[in-house]
Amino acid sequence: MGEQNMPQGSASIISLIIWVAFFGLMMYFLVILPQKKRDKKARELINSLKVGDKVTTIGGVYGKVINIKDDEVTVETSVEKTQIVFKNWAIKEVEKPIEA
Repeated sequence: MGEQNMPQGSASIISLIIWVAFFGLMMYFLVILPQKKRDKKARELINSLKVGDKVTTIGGVYGKVINIKDDEVTVETSVEKTQIVFKNWAIKEVEKPIEA
């Protein structure tokens, strides 16, 4: 009788391992992979910034890029031409100027 329990016990362990692997793969495809795609898209957006681009920051500030230096972006806002310096990771959206 003890020998009959042994195969059932190892079968339940294998079943548990399969379930853990299944949920691990599901987490990868539902959480990690989409996050990697978003990170890559954000890096591409930051690397494509040019002077003259109209941007929106994560704080909601809207303006035109007037200077890019290392990891800092200077944005000119409003009619008074206020200049604000942001880290490049703070740029949320870029509206490229229309080129004719």
